[in-house]
Amino acid sequence: MTEFLKETFREIPVYLGIPMTIPNSDGTAARAYSIDVLTRIATPVLTALSEGQLRARMPVESLPGSADRPAYTHLEALGRLLAGMAPWLELGTDATDEGKLRERFIGLAVKGIAHAVDPQSPDYMNFNQGSQPLVDTAFLAHGLLRAPKQLWGNLDKETRARVVTAFKLTRVITPGQNNWLLFSAMVEVALWEFTGECEMAPIQTAVDKHLEWYVGDGAYGDGPRYHWDYYNSFVIQPMLLDVLRICAEKKHPLGTHYSLILERARRYAVVQERLISPEATFPIIGRSSCYRFGAFQALSQMALEHQLPEGLAPAGVRAALTAVVRRMIEAPGTLDAEGWLTLGVAGHQPAQAEGYISTGSLYLCAVGLLHLGLPPNDPFWTEPDQPWTQKRLWSGENLPADHAIGI
Repeated sequence: MTEFLKETFREIPVYLGIPMTIPNSDGTAARAYSIDVLTRIATPVLTALSEGQLRARMPVESLPGSADRPAYTHLEALGRLLAGMAPWLELGTDATDEGKLRERFIGLAVKGIAHAVDPQSPDYMNFNQGSQPLVDTAFLAHGLLRAPKQLWGNLDKETRARVVTAFKLTRVITPGQNNWLLFSAMVEVALWEFTGECEMAPIQTAVDKHLEWYVGDGAYGDGPRYHWDYYNSFVIQPMLLDVLRICAEKKHPLGTHYSLILERARRYAVVQERLISPEATFPIIGRSSCYRFGAFQALSQMALEHQLPEGLAPAGVRAALTAVVRRMIEAPGTLDAEGWLTLGVAGHQPAQAEGYISTGSLYLCAVGLLHLGLPPNDPFWTEPDQPWTQKRLWSGENLPADHAIGI
């Protein structure tokens, strides 16, 4: 248990692995709990990497026959964790207990990135061997874009140059004709943002194809066909939005699509919130269920950006997301004895994994906590708890019917 959480809860006993009662109407408690979850997850990864010991300390759990995963898993852990943690880190340091905690993790992250891109470090990571590195370089790029001051801004000149070199190494990897196109685009927009130069073709292709693959009512196909899974949230909606946001900021013609893509993302947030049952479960369907509450990145991002549609009360979204996170992270076996994530959905369930998933992959759960980038005084945290949609409906409340969008 962190000192921050001890101070916040004072008399409330909270221990790793023991579920905590989050008081209704108390957004402060929900925030403190969510920060504790994020820092519990992050501590083993960033502490080891900051000391150049991630390869030595991190277990690599994967399915039998997936012997290649150690070549990729460490970059997975770093990129995915920072993609989710970045908005909270970007709030910066201050004199509060939370601000001091952020200061600690900013320092660990900056040191960790330096090891990851230093060819002389024992934790130098693989950016171009095989195809997987493109995926997790893109998640790392997304993290840097989400924390330009506290992550990119705190890197020294040599480390920045090494990051740029590492990003460019991924150009030898050809993405598939599916959500992977957005990984190439994300790396290029990060280079564009941080260096002023990029290759536009991957960005153009990713946007054009996803406009083509839109299937309606806020959802995209993963390639020409639709998949029943959470890749619209794991990758497609958040990356497409942020790629187009940068295009808009750079006054590129592609940026004119941003408002349309945002409206579709807002509709998808409505769908996501409605998937959360009164018991804080959601359908486990399709690929990559081991990414756990990372399935709600799109909803969390809409909350972070104050883009929740009318009818989705921020406090209700807060209550729903906090309940889902708590239900998953506190399931016995979710973390091993050393605090590393294990394969599974609700606890240790290796049969839920695919062959491409290993320990590092699991840290994509962190993107389900993007809303921690909202400061403590935001209405998202200060308004009293409200029940989320399914709780309201199944308790008998007479709510307006849901409807599809026509764009």
